[in-house]
Amino acid sequence: MRPRGGLIAAAAAVLTLGAGLAAPRAAVAATPAVPYLDWPSLLPALPSPFTPNLEPDCADGSDTCIDRTIVDMQRRLDTVVPVCDHRAVFALAYLRVTEDVRAGRRAGIFADPAWLNREDAVFARLYTDVYDAYAAGQRTGVPMAWQLAFDSQRGRELSALGDFLMSMNAHINRDMPFVIAAVGITRPDGRTRKPDHDVYNRRLAALYTPVLKEVAARFDPTADDIEVGPVDDLAAAAILQSWREGVWRNAERLVNAPNAAARADVAASIELLATTIGRTLRATFKGDAGSRAAWCAAHGGQNPAAVTPAGKPSAGDAAAKKAAAERAAAAKKAAARKAAAQRRAAAARRRAAARRTAAPAAKRKALAKRKALAKRQAAARPRGSAPQPAGG
Repeated sequence: MRPRGGLIAAAAAVLTLGAGLAAPRAAVAATPAVPYLDWPSLLPALPSPFTPNLEPDCADGSDTCIDRTIVDMQRRLDTVVPVCDHRAVFALAYLRVTEDVRAGRRAGIFADPAWLNREDAVFARLYTDVYDAYAAGQRTGVPMAWQLAFDSQRGRELSALGDFLMSMNAHINRDMPFVIAAVGITRPDGRTRKPDHDVYNRRLAALYTPVLKEVAARFDPTADDIEVGPVDDLAAAAILQSWREGVWRNAERLVNAPNAAARADVAASIELLATTIGRTLRATFKGDAGSRAAWCAAHGGQNPAAVTPAGKPSAGDAAAKKAAAERAAAAKKAAARKAAAQRRAAAARRRAAARRTAAPAAKRKALAKRKALAKRQAAARPRGSAPQPAGG
């Protein structure tokens, strides 16, 4: 168990790695004892050109997009992520955040809800894409920040809070700038969309207390151990705001890059930042895998209602186990297809090498034939006669 107040020190260390970093946590109450300081909204957006939405997800900006995303997130939590797997922590937290984004949209807090719906859809798709790619053994194309998160979760290295922070870092600090830049940070009339980005900070700051309490109840009782009162509340809110402010500024850098090379430099800096934070978090939030697994087994993990009186998961997790078996079978088939393709490629290389080897031999054989023919012709000529020139 981490000492009380330890998260502030850890988060402060992470903050020193670069602007816009934060480690969200469960200390911000829904009714905080300290005033909420909405400083990001006081910072103006940088002048940025209008860029059209580049992503196909939710192109019409319909309200039904986020509904479909939530249904899919719940399905994946229930049937794709194995029961008590360390990746389940973020899957649950992300579902709760997305549900709250929808509640905020319904409450009318966003000036451009269609833009918010598109951003949410693209953001969720990036997560499911990297999750599925990594699960299938395809590390190529999976950002390093995500590889660090998934590697630590597969190895059951960290506490639930550590798993949560590792995935939050990868999805926010790495993914989010690219998503916001792709869906557009400026309206066609030139107005910035930063207010719709900033307005969610207050709701998000208040959300982590109930989310991490739920994580603690289901997966790891240490997830919400850290609580040192209103000072910690204010620090956590400020850190979270700084994190999201940095995300927006990185999106502006991507959009305003003057050429492809400059944009690549910005992208590389985003990747490096998220990777560095991930390494720091991985070294900080170590956990007790055995105790955590026992707690999760006794409390149902993804499905607390499936716990039997004996304190063990019942048949309610059968769908998740079946999904895991199906994924393993699919991965095995994919590996077999890859091996077959490699064998075909190797055979093609051998044939090409054989052709390259045969070509000189054929040339030597043809030359030998020409020499033999010339020798026979020379032998057939009368002695003292000169060879006739061609055509004469």
